[in-house]
Amino acid sequence: MQKLISELNRLYLPPAALPSEALARHVQGQETFAIGLVTADDLTRGVMIPFHQLDKGDEAAHWTQLCVVANALQNELDLPAPAVSISGASGYGLWLSLETPTPVAQVQAFVERLHAAYFPEQKLGPDIVRAQVELPPCLNRSSGKWAAFIHPGMGASFAEESGLEMAPPLAGQVAFLEGLQSMSGEQFRHALELLQPARDAAPAPASAPSKPAGVPDGLLLKDATLEDIVRHLHSKNIEPTFRHLIPR
Repeated sequence: MQKLISELNRLYLPPAALPSEALARHVQGQETFAIGLVTADDLTRGVMIPFHQLDKGDEAAHWTQLCVVANALQNELDLPAPAVSISGASGYGLWLSLETPTPVAQVQAFVERLHAAYFPEQKLGPDIVRAQVELPPCLNRSSGKWAAFIHPGMGASFAEESGLEMAPPLAGQVAFLEGLQSMSGEQFRHALELLQPARDAAPAPASAPSKPAGVPDGLLLKDATLEDIVRHLHSKNIEPTFRHLIPR
């Protein structure tokens, strides 16, 4: 529990965002809190970009869009791999972490430019950086299912229903976060410049590529089999538990 809370604080949470006791209840499903990632002086170290199901024939289109953005962040903008989550309802989240507190206006500009370049079909709120989030893992009170960080290789399997029936193992949640790095101030500024709106055309491909050339193993969006995922968890000294629920 403490290791998970430490990782959430390291990557996303501002000081005193939520007392440790309340955060512990949150990740155990006893309560669910909407958490702000912005400090009183308008700085943030984390932002979650939501990807909701689209009103089109392809039920996995929102997952495809997330893949496009995640690959672009790493391969075109030279940023560290983000985390991926399921919402517990009908969507995904892409989690970006900044090494140092950054003015909200700059982060908002970054997200807006990223949106315009790579996933304009998604509707984002006008002030997405200030939006409160239900930080995974937590229980979605509307659906009764769990939001959680996931291995990106499993993402497509959650396209129709993005929630878990049971609480995810905390050790597994730690494993998905502990290898992630926050973007440095220099990396963020460089990416913001690359996303200048004067670009002639949106660089996003029509569909998500498989693992891009030159991306080291372990980064996002490689096609993963169940054996790949089990091997990854074993490398973290985690024994996965798979349970099948039979409808009554």
